[in-house]
Amino acid sequence: MTETILYDYWRSSASYRLRIALNLAGIDYRAVPVDLVRGDHKTPAHVARNPQGLVPVLDIDGQRFTQSLAILDYLDTTRSLGLLPADPAAAAHLRALAQTVAVDVHPVCNVSVAGFAATYISQDRQHGMATWMQRFIPPGLAAFETLLAGFEQAPYCAGNAPSLADICLMPQLYNARRWDVDISEFPRILAVEDACAAHPAFAAAHPDQVRPD
Repeated sequence: MTETILYDYWRSSASYRLRIALNLAGIDYRAVPVDLVRGDHKTPAHVARNPQGLVPVLDIDGQRFTQSLAILDYLDTTRSLGLLPADPAAAAHLRALAQTVAVDVHPVCNVSVAGFAATYISQDRQHGMATWMQRFIPPGLAAFETLLAGFEQAPYCAGNAPSLADICLMPQLYNARRWDVDISEFPRILAVEDACAAHPAFAAAHPDQVRPD
């Protein structure tokens, strides 16, 4: 059997998603850090893995995959994780919930995008980054909170087991807290966060648990 290797960065939201899914699947993997701050993602070695120069990259089952949502779909299909309901309509609604953060909020709040915008907001890059995040994260979470009302929370986003939506939500909440975004007005989201934080697969995937020494 080929070794499973995850090329990731500890604070990457997309990498965080995959760590959760790999833990849920009980897949042992070797993590290879790609330091985005140091510019490792721009090296010829990493660009050869992913022409976009992004993380994560996952080597598994003799294949190499990029794009976290595509990889999550692969893992869900091949490992029967149950991340989506069997009913097509219910699955579409759950995908839409997950994509409110993974497709709409995350790309705008990617460090490379926010860092570029920060140069136009403030001479203090950290202040500019925080201003950007505090502008764009709350509307996405507000929409997520409203959409959650259409799902049976018990205690996760869509029932009694983690789903694609939970996997996409938790990294965004980590970023929200990192940038001092006020999420106190989202009680449904906070209840899901508590449930996920207590789940071993989520806890082990948290950036604080995989941060390089």
